[in-house]
Amino acid sequence: MSEPLLLIAYLIPLSIIFGYCLMQASLIITHFKYKAPTPSENQEDWPLVTIQLPLYNEQYVAERLVDSILSIEYPKGKLQIQLLDDSTDKTTEILQKKAREYADLGFDIELVRRPERTGFKAGALKYGLPMAKGEFIAIFDADFIPQKDFLFKSIPLFQDSRTGVVQTRWEHINEDYSLLTKLQAFGLDAHFFIEQPGRAAGQHFINFNGTAGVWRKETIEDAGGWSPDTLTEDLDLSYRAQLKGWKFQYLRELPSPAELPVSLPAIKSQQYRWMKGGAECFVKNARKVFKANHLSLSTKLHGFYHLLNSSIFLSVVALAFASIPLVLNTDIFSKYHRIVNLTTLFQVNWLILGSFYWLAFRRKNPNFWLFAKRFFMFLVFMMGLSLHNTIAVIEGYLGRKTPFVRTPKFNVVNKNDSWRGNVYSIKKIGLLTWIEALISLLFAAMLLIDFQKNLFGMMPFHFMVFLGYGLVVFYTVRHALQS
Repeated sequence: MSEPLLLIAYLIPLSIIFGYCLMQASLIITHFKYKAPTPSENQEDWPLVTIQLPLYNEQYVAERLVDSILSIEYPKGKLQIQLLDDSTDKTTEILQKKAREYADLGFDIELVRRPERTGFKAGALKYGLPMAKGEFIAIFDADFIPQKDFLFKSIPLFQDSRTGVVQTRWEHINEDYSLLTKLQAFGLDAHFFIEQPGRAAGQHFINFNGTAGVWRKETIEDAGGWSPDTLTEDLDLSYRAQLKGWKFQYLRELPSPAELPVSLPAIKSQQYRWMKGGAECFVKNARKVFKANHLSLSTKLHGFYHLLNSSIFLSVVALAFASIPLVLNTDIFSKYHRIVNLTTLFQVNWLILGSFYWLAFRRKNPNFWLFAKRFFMFLVFMMGLSLHNTIAVIEGYLGRKTPFVRTPKFNVVNKNDSWRGNVYSIKKIGLLTWIEALISLLFAAMLLIDFQKNLFGMMPFHFMVFLGYGLVVFYTVRHALQS
């Protein structure tokens, strides 16, 4: 490859990452303007609400979910519960028992079974919608435990007739279970404490996060309904609804507790769905965003990068592998070392990302040194997942269709809880894990080369790539064997 092409291969992903960081910097600024949405008047006449619970093989958490939903405080005569069950195991028996139990107590609760599981979660939500009596539709995944005042705090925000969605903030019931749950919480908190409020305050598109939110039924229907043509049906419908002019409200002040995945194979399954679905939504909706005449340029740019988020992993992989020939070719590196290093650009990226995550982290823990360690490990962990997520993104862009793979839930909350023997555990160690192991060894060798050539500016990046892939391989193998 010629010298200019090598440089281009290195600079393009670096520029994409820099652009992403600039968008995050914008959200940092606007998030300070966020004000909790409040109803314009006191709620007197409570509307009919349908709570949809899409479930598929959730025997460990199904009972916990139903009990928590039926503990929500709301007029019993104004509440309908749909158990949208596609299960093929004992989950259905558990749900039948809970449905009978609560129906005997006077609740409007129904177990809804489809003839076949077409369209996966989107298909289940779509199937249940015509049977939904409520003017508003609340949705919860199986790993959530909503607070009792969830509806009393969210429903009054629909007094504006153009409000189509109220999304609440996720909270984590098992954040301290392990390093992996701490790192997941670290990343999600930045989304819910900074990113979503920043988008809302800046009047940009936000997204329904698939659960722990409420839709106006009319909004779903007006936007074309749930569609299974992407793996992130929530993001897709969010954009279609907002393109139609519906307003989305974000309620940071209302936490919705949920369980984080505790095994790396389960995390990979979730990441694959999110990353591939994001890429599919980019292909489907990005052009529509730019063509929308009623949107400001700022909102269009934020929408573009929002849909492009998952592609950051593609840029990380490209940047890592493009750095190898640049380091090995001493002539190129010595001739263009200032361009290759781009120290200032890297420092700006770290400063923006560090500020983004620190502002979220300090809301729960003001210990800066703990934050620094958590931030470093989070970046390392994400780099380790970059190849796995890049494959998902490429599949999404190419339109390769794959099934909706649910994230296994284990009902693991406390440190002494065990998930060994869980029937949903992913036990297979695939080819990709061994490729990740080879990549870790490759960047270990690159560290030695960096040192020999006195390329100390490259060493931190190569060390993080080496450590990230090594950690992902270690946990993948360990958890597959433990299960």
